[in-house]
Amino acid sequence: MFFSEFNQLPEWAHWLAQDADGTWWAFEHEPNLADSAWYENEVGRSLRLGSGIISDDWESSLKKI
Repeated sequence: MFFSEFNQLPEWAHWLAQDADGTWWAFEHEPNLADSAWYENEVGRSLRLGSGIISDDWESSLKKI
């Protein structure tokens, strides 16, 4: 996973996921899956964390933290 540039996530961040383009995101609530990206479910915050190595298995990147 890509986190080398982040020492601390926001307190509200409970989910992490990577989009098809390699971008990592933190989400407050479990995000929804679209064609090539994850998106907030209209009830929480999200934060772009940065870009990582593009993965063919990005759809499996969603993790609860």
